[in-house]
Amino acid sequence: MGTSQSREDRITDSESEEDYEEEEEQYDDASGDHQNTQSSSSTSSAGAHKSLDDIDAKLKSLKLKYSSTLQQQNPNLKNSVKLYLHIGGNTPNAKWVISEKLTSYCFIKTSRINADDDDDEDGDESEGARGKGESWWVLKVGSKVRARVSTEMQLKMFGDQRRVDFVDKAVWALKFLTDEEYRNFVSQFQNCLFENVYGMEASEENKVKVYGKEFIGWVKPEVADDSMWEDADDHSLDSTPVKGSQELMEEFEEAANGGVQSLALGVLDNSFLVNDLGVQVYRNFNRGIHGKGICVKFDGGSSRSGGNMSNSTPKKALLMRAETNMMLMSPAKEGKPNATGLKQVDIETGKVVTEWKFEKDGTDITMRDITNDTKGSQLDPSESTFLGLDDNRLCQWDMRDRKGMVQNIATSDSPVLNWTQGHQFSRGTNFQCFASTGDGSIVVGSLDGKIRLYSKTSMRQAKTAFPGLGSPITHVDVTYDGKWVLGTTDTYLILICTLFTDKDGKTKTGFSGRMGNKIPAPRLLKLTPLDSHLAGNNNKFHGGHFSWVTENGKQERHLVATVGKFSVIWDFQQVKNSAHECYRNQQGLKSCYCYKIVLKDESIVESRFMHDKFAVSDSPEAPLVVATPMKVSSISLSGKR
Repeated sequence: MGTSQSREDRITDSESEEDYEEEEEQYDDASGDHQNTQSSSSTSSAGAHKSLDDIDAKLKSLKLKYSSTLQQQNPNLKNSVKLYLHIGGNTPNAKWVISEKLTSYCFIKTSRINADDDDDEDGDESEGARGKGESWWVLKVGSKVRARVSTEMQLKMFGDQRRVDFVDKAVWALKFLTDEEYRNFVSQFQNCLFENVYGMEASEENKVKVYGKEFIGWVKPEVADDSMWEDADDHSLDSTPVKGSQELMEEFEEAANGGVQSLALGVLDNSFLVNDLGVQVYRNFNRGIHGKGICVKFDGGSSRSGGNMSNSTPKKALLMRAETNMMLMSPAKEGKPNATGLKQVDIETGKVVTEWKFEKDGTDITMRDITNDTKGSQLDPSESTFLGLDDNRLCQWDMRDRKGMVQNIATSDSPVLNWTQGHQFSRGTNFQCFASTGDGSIVVGSLDGKIRLYSKTSMRQAKTAFPGLGSPITHVDVTYDGKWVLGTTDTYLILICTLFTDKDGKTKTGFSGRMGNKIPAPRLLKLTPLDSHLAGNNNKFHGGHFSWVTENGKQERHLVATVGKFSVIWDFQQVKNSAHECYRNQQGLKSCYCYKIVLKDESIVESRFMHDKFAVSDSPEAPLVVATPMKVSSISLSGKR
């Protein structure tokens, strides 16, 4: 097990002034990223700051001199850049080395991403696609880089250094000779990205067509109204940021008996891990969760009904009825999340009490996800309803019959859940995930990247529909008060402020009314290119969550998401702060790269903060529970005991 900050702050090419003087041999990464990833630290000495300033000044003078020399030697080279390669990963010997002292870049449109033949060097493809098949914009740098323009490149901008970093099978950096050349590259990249995502040229007309006039700030953040981000900042003691001197510390780690599929945290005495054997019971403590040695077997007690539910391991667990019952949902087919029904487990007896079917108007249907009616309703001992989502359905299910009575499952051959309200959409909404607020409003994420907000009174039509940025939303969460929505995509998290001022001057959320024209631009939470590369090519973000509160007036303090062996933690207050150092010298949407990393020795299944009630006085947050297929760990955000 390991805990660390974003590893960029430990990576530097040079350890002495002599190394900095050899600018042609090495390139220093410390002057920008070190300060970015440590911006929350309050412990840096004045001497350290002075040393960094001295180094930065020397670097700038060397760069100017070198840029001038390059321009004299190659006056006719178009789109000239210096290309660097990062080597050494996260080892002490990690550094930037020059890959090509002077080369050029171009954006070409092609149907071949990994072409290696000689035609590439002729530039024949730069005028358009080869043939009539599908084609994309590709960034080509010298003979070393050929990458499809996409969010998977994890492009990070350093405007003050005229530099961009990105991933293409390795971690690369481009340095530009002038500010104008740097800005031109960024603009070209963003235009090519738009066209690759939406299949149309990045004209003003097409941007309005994709985003709508109300959301033009999503493509032009400089004209967006950011005042709501500032107005929504909670400066109370509850939202005190984690200081840089406070470390992540593991409190508990124990074996999880293998095959962990999901994590169900409780507010009361117990939390639960679902694995191949059954449901493992854990005791909740202020320092994390600890195993009780109890396992509820899936076949223990068997069901009283004769339904033909899937016998595969459940992928979804939902606590209900004051956390005495659990709903378990298993995929009907391998590789797809959709289920035809679910099992209800009585946790106190360890028995599967019934198997419910999903049915509407006498026809069997499927659900891809379920969740509680509200963020706190799992504590309600009389809770009989919960929410369901399928590709084109949003509804509420009731375990009582239509007369409001609890069904007699002992005599029912195949009990059917009652569809109490909802809507079956005729067109392809491609819903993927959803979550509820403290008052029962619902946020839904879709395959096309759209995020819809539904009021607690109607599931038929969304009050607000955010256009998204083109990447599928794989998971969504919302704060208890409904003011903030967090969407997870494969390569980034998108944080959306739902607040707006209505015509009467009242501040509302997009769950209760149409947001109008002054809609704040979202903010993105990303890994640095280096951390993204270290996380692994096939590893994607999943399960982005806010920390957990179920009380009005309390503000969530952190955000957490999982990618590969990393659990990544952002400070919520820091992300909301428009003056945050990460946002300086950026073009486009503000992207935050300041985070802490929990590193495990195997891929992480899920990372969740325990309920706010388990936060102790010397910690700014409740413990973080991290589940891997074989282990479960509890992490404290404070180094104090």
